Amino acid sequence: IGQRGRGEIVVETFGKPAHSANPEKGVNAVYKMANVIQKIQQLVPPTHPVLGDGILVLTDIKSSPYPGASVVPDYCKATFDRRLLVGETREGVLAPIQALLDEMMKEDKELNAKVSYAVEKADCYTGNTIESERFFPGWLYDEEDEFVQAAYKGLKEAGIDSEITQYSFCTNGSHYAGEAGI
Repeated sequence: IGQRGRGEIVVETFGKPAHSANPEKGVNAVYKMANVIQKIQQLVPPTHPVLGDGILVLTDIKSSPYPGASVVPDYCKATFDRRLLVGETREGVLAPIQALLDEMMKEDKELNAKVSYAVEKADCYTGNTIESERFFPGWLYDEEDEFVQAAYKGLKEAGIDSEITQYSFCTNGSHYAGEAGI
């Protein structure tokens, strides 16, 4: 009857390159990101009585230049998987991370960071390219909704022992049920 959605959140830090023999002349974007990651880990995502926790977990980190032979990295990108709950908005999910970054940048004048959603691009069979933010909302129908009960009854009548439950992960149901209301 429902599922958590998913937001693919990108946090970027921007530094200043320098030769690794003189690191004090640069700003190491990876060191800055390490501090950001520690602070993000302290954020407590919301919870929902049926769907569970709005998990926020680091899934990927990259720096540039790569390979960084004798160069202080001037860029770092961390990707976080955030499990979304019913009613969460694009802006609302990013707000705690943005507030944290704003506070950190006030305290550390060398920190330059931003947060956004990952954007996916795909080429269609028509030759057109489409792109969209990686934000897939959570959704939940009431267990007593007529169509839920009709489906449940039909399964029981067909001899299929089933239970009414929800997914803890994200599927394309985020679009069909969560956005299109199907």
